[in-house]
Amino acid sequence: MGTPDFAVESLKSLVENGSEIVGVITAPDRPAGRGQKIQESAVKKYAVSQNIKVLQPEKLKNPEFLEELKSLNANLQVVVAFRMLPEVVWNMPEFGTFNLHGSLLPQYRGAAPINWAIMNGEKESGVTTFYIEKEIDTGKVLFQERVAIEENDTAGDLHDKLMEVGGKLVVKTVQAIEKNDYSETAQELMFSEVKELKPAHKIFKQDCKVNWSKPMKEIHDFVRGLSPYPCAWTEFKKGEEILSAKIYLVEIIDTNSYENAIISDDKSYIHITTPHGKLSLIEFQPAGKRRMKVTDFLKGNKLEGYTI
Repeated sequence: MGTPDFAVESLKSLVENGSEIVGVITAPDRPAGRGQKIQESAVKKYAVSQNIKVLQPEKLKNPEFLEELKSLNANLQVVVAFRMLPEVVWNMPEFGTFNLHGSLLPQYRGAAPINWAIMNGEKESGVTTFYIEKEIDTGKVLFQERVAIEENDTAGDLHDKLMEVGGKLVVKTVQAIEKNDYSETAQELMFSEVKELKPAHKIFKQDCKVNWSKPMKEIHDFVRGLSPYPCAWTEFKKGEEILSAKIYLVEIIDTNSYENAIISDDKSYIHITTPHGKLSLIEFQPAGKRRMKVTDFLKGNKLEGYTI
C-alpha cells in the first residue's frame, strides 16, 4: 500500500527479492498539472509494469473494496507513504500490517518527518518499520536503520537516502516476519532515549514563509528542510510592489550584524543581510518564472531597490 516515488523503491525491492505481491493498493488517478491531465500514482505505474493487480479505492471502508482486499488472501500487508488505515484493513492479514516511516520513531511521528528533521537541524535521521495500531505512528517498532544528515542536505537529498535504505529495511522486515525471527519494542520503552518528542505535523504554505529575524543557521535549515517541496518562500518589497519568490538553496556567508538589505552586483550574487548575518541566494524561483540559479536570473533581471 503506497502512492509516491518513496513507496516504489520498497515495492521494487520486494519484487526483486522474490516476495509474492498479490496486490497493490494505491491512490485513485487524479488530474494534475496545468493541463489537469489524469495522472497515475508512481506506485501504480510500477505495479502495472510488473503485471501486479492494482486496487484504487476512494474510501477504505467501502464494502466492495474490503471484499476485494480480503479475496487477495494476503498473509502480510506493507504500508509505505499511503494514508491512515481503518482497523478493518490493517487487522485483516494473519501476520498483520507494518508501516515504513521516514524517521527514527518515536521521534517525528506525523506526515512530514523528513522536512522537520532537517528544519530542526538534526544530524541524523533514519527509517523505522513498525506494526500499525490505532493511533498514528505509535505501534511497536520492528527494525530501524540510521542515516546521517550532512550539513547541506536538503529534504530532497534525505528523501532519496531514506527511500533507498527503506527499501532494504522493508525486505529485511518481511523476511524476519516470514521466519518468525524478530522482536517488537513498545515505543514507550524508547522514550528514555530522547529528551523531548518532536512532532512532524503536516506543513502548509503559511508555515513556509522565511522569517528573516531568525539566526542564519535556522534560516539555512528552514530553507533546505523545505527544498524542493513544499519550498520556503519570501516577499521582496519595493514601495507598493511585492515580488514573491520560492527559495530552494542558500549559503551562509557570515553571522555578523547588518541592516536588513538586499545587496547584488547584478552579475554573480544576491546577498541578503540581517542583524544576524549575511547569506547568499543560490537557487530561487521568482513568481511567474522557472526555478533558476541566481546567476541566470541576473543576466536579465535586477533586485535593485527591493528590501526584505
